[in-house]
Amino acid sequence: MKAYFQRLFHYSAWADQRSLAALRAAPAAHAEALPLLAHLLAAEHVWLARLEQRAPTHAVWPTLTLDECDALSAANEAGYQAFIGRLGDGRPTGSVCYRTAQGQEFISSVLDILSQVVTHGPYHRGQIAKIIARSGGAVINTDFITFARETEPFLETDSSSGRGATDERS
Repeated sequence: MKAYFQRLFHYSAWADQRSLAALRAAPAAHAEALPLLAHLLAAEHVWLARLEQRAPTHAVWPTLTLDECDALSAANEAGYQAFIGRLGDGRPTGSVCYRTAQGQEFISSVLDILSQVVTHGPYHRGQIAKIIARSGGAVINTDFITFARETEPFLETDSSSGRGATDERS
């Protein structure tokens, strides 16, 4: 499961970078989309801080520049890969007690927190993509399957046909 989460967080960083690059190329979308990207990256940061039992250095809805988003994205990627690298090979165990920005106290499992981070990003990346397209910018694709095709093509092969077992793609 550790390798699975490493791959998911590699995807998340890849998708964050694609969104950032598309937003850089679409200045007309900055006013509406940059706050969403800043939130997405800050939320990743806040969850990592909770997992590491430390205080976050960013609020959940910060005001960040594109360069600050880029730096936070890189820090998040390194932080999550290091955190996941410290996990055992089985299913992540343990739980984390934390307070939300509104002061509510919760306890969540490490597995649920990692899942939250991975599934929160696509929601906001979709919003960002729509804003960029509406402002006349280039449409971006941050789908997981696109990541897999671009970064890890043909993971398995079918030796009888010489074709990749993963040739049939949606």
